[in-house]
Amino acid sequence: MKVYSDIVQFKNVKTPIVTTGTFDGVHVGHRRIISRLKEIANQSGGETVLLTFYPHPRMVLFPDDSDLKLLNTQEEKISLLEKYGVDHLIVYPFTKSFSRLSSVNFIRDVLVNRLNTKKLVIGYNHHFGRNREGSFEHLKEYAPVYGFEVEEISAQDIDNVEISSTKIRSALQTGDVQTAAVFLGYSYSLTGKVIRGKQLGRTLGFPTANLAVADKYKLIPANGIYVVKVNYKNNFYKGMMSIGTNPTMDGTCRTIEVNILNFDFDIYGEELTVSFIEKLRNEEKFDTIEKLKQQMEKDKKQTLEIFEKR
Repeated sequence: MKVYSDIVQFKNVKTPIVTTGTFDGVHVGHRRIISRLKEIANQSGGETVLLTFYPHPRMVLFPDDSDLKLLNTQEEKISLLEKYGVDHLIVYPFTKSFSRLSSVNFIRDVLVNRLNTKKLVIGYNHHFGRNREGSFEHLKEYAPVYGFEVEEISAQDIDNVEISSTKIRSALQTGDVQTAAVFLGYSYSLTGKVIRGKQLGRTLGFPTANLAVADKYKLIPANGIYVVKVNYKNNFYKGMMSIGTNPTMDGTCRTIEVNILNFDFDIYGEELTVSFIEKLRNEEKFDTIEKLKQQMEKDKKQTLEIFEKR
């Protein structure tokens, strides 16, 4: 996959078959669009082109929105789009001036003059241009004028629930990592560097790696105890993750800690990727340290049983 940070670099591509959007999560619905894009490209001898935006439009339009959380870092999104077979990825710098571009100007200046679009494939209820004024009906009106075709992909449903990045975020924010995985088509994950914590886990017999996630916009699932799969240098381990404030220890700061089972390496400063399998329970405050240790033993037993079933 070729990645362009400047749309001017995109040139001399034969029969571009284009889609556009933020594609946060690159979920099952997004992949249906990509699959159709590839199908058309194969039939026409063309190449697939995905135009996305960075920063995320909400970061630019609502910079003080502290609640904004995303499913993918930019690196994760690029990796997923490459995995699913996009030929050309254009990461268009999203600015306030660009947000004021009318839908007609976007069609003419970007889709036609810059991308030379032969066919545009968009998702259900897609909007674009100033104040989101552009729509599928808008595109159908102007496509013949500018010499390209347009196709809308209907909403992807699972169990009669329409998939969207918003619904996946909502699931993760309640700790429902299993529903998120169904909608995403893969297990949600966090990547971060192992930093030194208070080393309280060692005193409990459950040493943990404290994970620092650098991207402040990356969504961290709800507080609780989770079954996770840990990727360390492309080796995979079973693990339990705690997200929360360690209330039994009178903690106040939110931390992300993972106990990696059958693992005894010094990994401070190293990078881990942790994939969520299932939520075991909510975070809770125990009356004594001993009761906490007993619960953690139960958590470990349940974790091993869940992996055994998988």
